[in-house]
Amino acid sequence: MKSEEAIENRPAVTVSYAQTLDGRLATASGSSQWISSPESLRHAHALRAEHDAIMVGVGTVCSDDPRLTVRHVPGEDPLRVVVDSTLRTPLTAAVLADGAARRTVLAVTGRAPTERCDKAYSLGATVLKLPENSRGLVDLGSLLGSLGEMGVGSVMVEGGASLITALLRERLVDRMCVCVALKILGSGIEAVGDLGIENLEESLDLTEATVRRHGPDLIFDCRIRYPEPADAR
Repeated sequence: MKSEEAIENRPAVTVSYAQTLDGRLATASGSSQWISSPESLRHAHALRAEHDAIMVGVGTVCSDDPRLTVRHVPGEDPLRVVVDSTLRTPLTAAVLADGAARRTVLAVTGRAPTERCDKAYSLGATVLKLPENSRGLVDLGSLLGSLGEMGVGSVMVEGGASLITALLRERLVDRMCVCVALKILGSGIEAVGDLGIENLEESLDLTEATVRRHGPDLIFDCRIRYPEPADAR
């Protein structure tokens, strides 16, 4: 585990995603392009340009093969960070192809096969071996502490739902920037999963909220205030 000081000095974390009015990231079959409008997409790319790094889970890489670059607006590409405990990222993925690996960090645990780590390293990627959490996955506090030590001051997290949920559960998110598309899907992939909240006193309050329209969509930009632990009340 990283020291408490390293975690306290972690980068500021913004979670950004697009969802339907009923809180779905995608249909039950995984279809998600395009939930948001072209105007909202430009806003998302402007957010990318404002952050030092952009982070996704390996599920997003495997299903969508995103480039995680700044397009649609002027700006520099952020450092790409893929949370991938066992290094499932395809070596042909866009985040590793055509020299992109030199600006890509693969956050893995000791369960990642050495041969795959070596191949990713040979492509130019930074392979960051980190402790496991109680679920056997990358310890996110340790990851953020390591990114802070690398000089990363801000991280934008774009998905998927498992990574977003884990960061919220561990109280590692500072800002939410959520695009709400005026669509309803019904059953589908939820944006945020189980946070272990059993009563309203434990809910995460959103503060300093602004709401802006981008095309037909609404963008909610706010800070998170976490409740005090029960034993501190």
